[in-house]
Amino acid sequence: MLYYLSLLEGTFSELRLFQYITFRTLGAASTAFIVSLLLAPGLIRRLKIINFGDLVEDERVGALDKSRKVGTPTMGGLLIIMSSTAATLLWAVPDNRYVLITLGTFVLMGMIGFADDLLKIKRRNGLSVKMKFLAQLIWTLLVFGVLWAVPETRERVTDFMVPFFKNPVFQMAMIPAFVFMFLVLVGASNAVNLTDGLDGLAIGCSNSVAVAYLVLTYMAGHYNFAEYLQVPFVKGSGELTVFCGALLGSGLGFLWYNCHPAKIFMGDTGSLALGGAIAMLAILIKQELLLVIVGGVFVVEAASVVIQSGWFKFTKKKYGEGQRVFKCAPLHHHFEFVEKERAMDQNRAPELVETVIVTRFWILSIIFALIGVATLKIR
Repeated sequence: MLYYLSLLEGTFSELRLFQYITFRTLGAASTAFIVSLLLAPGLIRRLKIINFGDLVEDERVGALDKSRKVGTPTMGGLLIIMSSTAATLLWAVPDNRYVLITLGTFVLMGMIGFADDLLKIKRRNGLSVKMKFLAQLIWTLLVFGVLWAVPETRERVTDFMVPFFKNPVFQMAMIPAFVFMFLVLVGASNAVNLTDGLDGLAIGCSNSVAVAYLVLTYMAGHYNFAEYLQVPFVKGSGELTVFCGALLGSGLGFLWYNCHPAKIFMGDTGSLALGGAIAMLAILIKQELLLVIVGGVFVVEAASVVIQSGWFKFTKKKYGEGQRVFKCAPLHHHFEFVEKERAMDQNRAPELVETVIVTRFWILSIIFALIGVATLKIR
């Protein structure tokens, strides 16, 4: 909304700053960070009253040491959603279709995760996979319908873009384009969800991806940069840069309380919202496959689960007894087992292992993000 202050630049010339996306992105990041820091203590206190007070085990902590984190409140994704949404509405152009679609996806996926977290507390069983897929399918259908109905975005929806190619490799028909969008949305949201298993891991990696797509959305929305880099120019998508700034700010604010030892978990509320928002950013600027590189940590984590599950089922069917590729999946728990065994053999404090693994995954996430952004120069 603050963008409209730039219309008064004739009276106060300084107000022209509000027309610049870069300035408003910094404002959104700062606002989201401050709001999340201010809201977090109260939210944590309230969630402790209703959340996980009687749980003996917490399924998100892994099989190594569940007792330490039992009782830590989840649904911390509410903090990310509230601060990001407030900052975006304040600093972005509120009637921009790309901003509204991304915010809608962000909030709706968060609502799905919230329902899942709430049911886990009340009934110990969350939403069924079918219910989650159905909700995601309906939303994807709605978004696809909106983009298909607008001539300006219809052609973009059917473009199949591949990194390193400046033009679409081919045009998809309507149904394949819809299926592709759905797979990207579901794949990204569940990949982030699987990564959420150690203190600060998922949000730290999400912050790296947010920075990468902050750059990508700015380039896609700027005609001169898009032409120079030979990437798809999507008019109006530059406003998504403001959302990425807000997402980064809220992510840093949440990390303040989620770093080891975590005072709050994001839960499915946060992981599904983050994954859905990142996926929609990639979809809207036609950089879906680049997400495989930028979000490399999420891809590896999801792949480890698929490999572990697939190999176990295959060997059980063939040999009568299931075998495992990793000590535990997702991959971060495998390294947690390995590093804790090594720490005990070397008489080191095993409590530090979690921080070591998370830091290394952050480093990998930053490298993946840098590689993804660097591909802009390779066409």
